[in-house]
Order: sequence, then C-alpha cells, then structure tokens
Amino acid sequence: MKQIVIISGKGGTGKTVITGALAALAENKIMVDCDVDAADLHLLLQPKIRQRHEFICGKTAVIDPGACTKCGQCLAACRFQAINGKYIVDPIDCEGCGLCARVCSSDAVKLVDNKAGEWFISDTRFGPFVHAKLGIAEENSGKLVSRIRQAARDIAKQRGSDYIIIDGPPGIGCPVIASLTGVDLALIVTEPTTSGLHDAKRIMDVARHFNVPVKLAVNKYDLNPEMTDEIENYCKKADVPVVGKIAFDRRFVEAMVAGKMIIEYDAQAAGEELSGIWQALKD
Repeated sequence: MKQIVIISGKGGTGKTVITGALAALAENKIMVDCDVDAADLHLLLQPKIRQRHEFICGKTAVIDPGACTKCGQCLAACRFQAINGKYIVDPIDCEGCGLCARVCSSDAVKLVDNKAGEWFISDTRFGPFVHAKLGIAEENSGKLVSRIRQAARDIAKQRGSDYIIIDGPPGIGCPVIASLTGVDLALIVTEPTTSGLHDAKRIMDVARHFNVPVKLAVNKYDLNPEMTDEIENYCKKADVPVVGKIAFDRRFVEAMVAGKMIIEYDAQAAGEELSGIWQALKD
C-alpha cells in the first residue's frame, strides 16, 4: 500500500481538482481529504456517508447556575473574557485552560469534553472516502488530520487497497505536517506565479525535513510561460522532477460547476497530461 499526498504550499493552485482526477484514474484506492479546515473534495465526489464520528478535542468550561454564588472570581481570572456578567461561558471564546475551575470556591465550574468537529467514512462512485469537518473557530486540525488518516489506513488494510490518495491542505502549517508524515510520495501542485514558486519552495523544504520524496506539476502553465520556465529551472537545480504541465482550460471550471471530475466531464480536457502525471507517480 502506497500513500500519495497532493499538496500546494498555497491555496488556489488547482490541487483538489487534480487530486480528484488522479483518484479517478487510480484503481483499488482509498481517498482522504485532509484539508479539514476548508474541505471541498466532497463537492466533486458527492459522497454517501456510511459512518459519522464526533471529533473530541480539548475541554470547555461550563458553570452550574444552581451552584454558582456569583462571587466574581472566575470572571476576574479569565484572561480570554469567555465569561459574561451573567456567569455564562461562551464556548467559542473558552480556551479550556481550567483556571476558572481552579479558582471557583463553590465548585460550580466543570470542564466538559469539547466537540471540535466530525469525521466521516463514505462511499463514492470512485471508492471509499474518508473526510472531516472542523468546527467553527476550533483548533487542533492536525489531530483531526491524523485521525482520518489512521481511519483510511485501517480501511486500506482491510480491503487490501494499493493506494491512499490524500488531498492535503495548503500552506506549511500543522495540518500539512500531519498530512505529510509517513507518506511515500508528495506531489506539489503550483501555478506559474512568483507566489506560486515561493510557496512551492517552502513546502519542498518541509517535505525534505520529513524525508518525503517530492515531484511537482505546474497548473495553468501557459498563462505565464516565462514563470513556468523559472519554476522548471529551479526544480532542475533542486532535483525535483516536474512530472506534468497542465494548460488553462475553461472546461475545468465547467466540470466543477457540474460537480464532476474533469476526466468525467470531458476526457479530452487535459486527459493525456493527467494520465501522464498519474503514470509518473506510479513509476
């Protein structure tokens, strides 16, 4: 079983569209959307949820109004201003530090488990799909990414799957690191812009830190041929294979509006390029 993560270093490069196309081309695979902060691969896969699980992370303070004497100690101690004048805790502002419970002389404050999101195991027309949704203003997205990756590995072992195709989050933060660790290969999708190259360099460094082999694809390369050449020259010096260049095509947008993979919507639209990228990843 091989794990392949598609990452971008920055948002808006077309990573999820390419991930979906590669997942459609791959056989005997599990798909995972690790962009739990702003998941969107499900818009293309249109999953049917089979299992729904709560993601519990951290604690939230709750004040028992029957036991509360309104002494004001918790109100004075809270540095996050999560407790209002009616001695009600705002769960969004509460950081779960527990100081209010420690200073409460009437033992009216309790710390309860915080539901930070949900994760799902679903069926799609292309196979099993594991995805998640982080709650509003919640943190610890890296832990949620690790949780759904473990679920995907368990399913892959049970089914004898050959591949786990991972749609990684943009950037270089905690959820990206959680998506990268332990994979067999990372495909960086970039665009022919200065910021695209800058952020591609950063994610290359992160991948190298975790000893993950890297390949790169340039999306919409023909919009700026000079910048595409600069990206290719940098990759040559950095010993990063460029496995594909995809031209700008309005049919990609039309496919997304239709809720379909590009190779479903129109097999002629970048079909040869995407097939070549998938073959290079397999090789």
